[in-house]
Amino acid sequence: MSKFHDFDVLVIGSGAAGLSLGLKVANHAKVAILSKNKLNEGSTSWAQGGIAAVLDNRDSTESHIEDTMVAGAGLCHRDTVTFVVENGHDAIDWLVDQGVSFTKETTIKKDVFVDGDYHLTKEGGHSFRRVVHATDATGQEVQQSLETQARNHPNITLFENHMTVDLIGDQHPDAAKRRCVGAYVLDTKNNRMDVFRAKTTVLATGGASRVYLYTSNPDGSTGDGIAMAWRFGCRVANMEFNQFHPTCLYHPETRTFLLTEALRGEGAYLRLPDGERFMKRFDERLELAPRDIVARAIDHEMKRLGLDCVYLDISHKDAGFIQEHFPTIYKRCLELGYDLTKQPIPVVPAAHYTCGGIMTGPAGQTDVANLFAIGEVAHTGLHGANRMASNSLLECLVYGHEAAKEILSLIKTEKLFDNIRPWDASRVMDSDEDVVISHNWNELRHFMWDYVGIVRTTRRLERAARRADMLAGEIREYYSHFRVTPDLLELRNLVVVADLIIRSALLRTESRGLHYMLDYPETDPVMDGRDTILRPPRRPLAK
Repeated sequence: MSKFHDFDVLVIGSGAAGLSLGLKVANHAKVAILSKNKLNEGSTSWAQGGIAAVLDNRDSTESHIEDTMVAGAGLCHRDTVTFVVENGHDAIDWLVDQGVSFTKETTIKKDVFVDGDYHLTKEGGHSFRRVVHATDATGQEVQQSLETQARNHPNITLFENHMTVDLIGDQHPDAAKRRCVGAYVLDTKNNRMDVFRAKTTVLATGGASRVYLYTSNPDGSTGDGIAMAWRFGCRVANMEFNQFHPTCLYHPETRTFLLTEALRGEGAYLRLPDGERFMKRFDERLELAPRDIVARAIDHEMKRLGLDCVYLDISHKDAGFIQEHFPTIYKRCLELGYDLTKQPIPVVPAAHYTCGGIMTGPAGQTDVANLFAIGEVAHTGLHGANRMASNSLLECLVYGHEAAKEILSLIKTEKLFDNIRPWDASRVMDSDEDVVISHNWNELRHFMWDYVGIVRTTRRLERAARRADMLAGEIREYYSHFRVTPDLLELRNLVVVADLIIRSALLRTESRGLHYMLDYPETDPVMDGRDTILRPPRRPLAK
């Protein structure tokens, strides 16, 4: 039997975007925050590097804006970039007010240690040191602080182990006037399909990098919000731009452990097995070139020499400096048999960040009334063809704030929608063929890695398109006959995302930023500023 829940604001996702928005509206609204696993198992907790913001008087917002525009390779929306960068300092101040403790410079005055200004690091694409951080575990510090505030707020109810299946529309006869009125949500602990009614719904579900075989992301990054919004009638943009982080630890026990870009910012070198530094052949900025260039360089060298990995080396720096600045990475590498202070560490590129997503307005509005999208799930125009390091958490915070203002205004006049039917599972059965899910999951991620990875061709993309279409048909049939499970729901969403990535990549007949086509190796100036926009077919909303 379905259970009904009523809220002013339904937030789907519990990372920096979802929690910050929830906290900003909670003094004036009844808020539900949903997490499909535990609250802290999203990508925010995994973010090592930091948050880019202009906090040094030697730096400037103009420089941060231009660095972002350059990294985005002609596709960033300047008005969006300017807006986000100009709000960076306020976002950091707000986090500090929530209890986030950023690393500071330390000085000695008369034998007493005194905290000074924030310690700022420099990452690829940045002209200045402007990345504020909490040692090498910034995301974890942000997540813990915001989670503590959310758990203590009387107007916020947290629902862990609740996986959203689909959004619910009010079934207005004019599709253009339909609004989102809630969501069907699987309570995975009680195996029950609940109905969440809400005046406004926010998608803050993160990215989709688990569509690839190797990724730096947690298991939950399966594109749920993008797929749900697409099925619901929202446009998506720039899905061909998936950022591959250059340096994920190459180790059989941990395929998702990231070695932060801040290591290269503090002087780490990339080397071949014989010790040669190779970035000089690809970019004058060497190891501090933007991520797309570094990832392609590593991919090129691995394919040229038949390597399983290359090496990241910071052992030439002082051991105390390494242990102080990168304690989490140092400890984890040591557990796996590598001493960061004494030897190079094996690394490979891995799918890291989804630069495209659901098209949104200046306050996170989507194409459907009362539905918002913020954070990695959204396409705001900030990242263009390549996200610049440490701009992502900043985007979460700035748009969390803007969406909160819009939502507080909206809920004053909105009412809950009464005519929502419970989930109908009367014509489905329990599956006795779970092997189909695991097989299709593996096939999907393998062909996406092989055919739609760092370097692409038209032929590979067309082959991937045929595979995705075949899998989508099998999954639709499976979904219509059997009771839903978390694995089935994630696979259903991943195949939608895979299709969107492939279709977008085929439409962009050039190489730009993260999208590199051997058939079209040059950047086409005619496509400057031209986003790849996909429009879903009009169809009935919800189940």
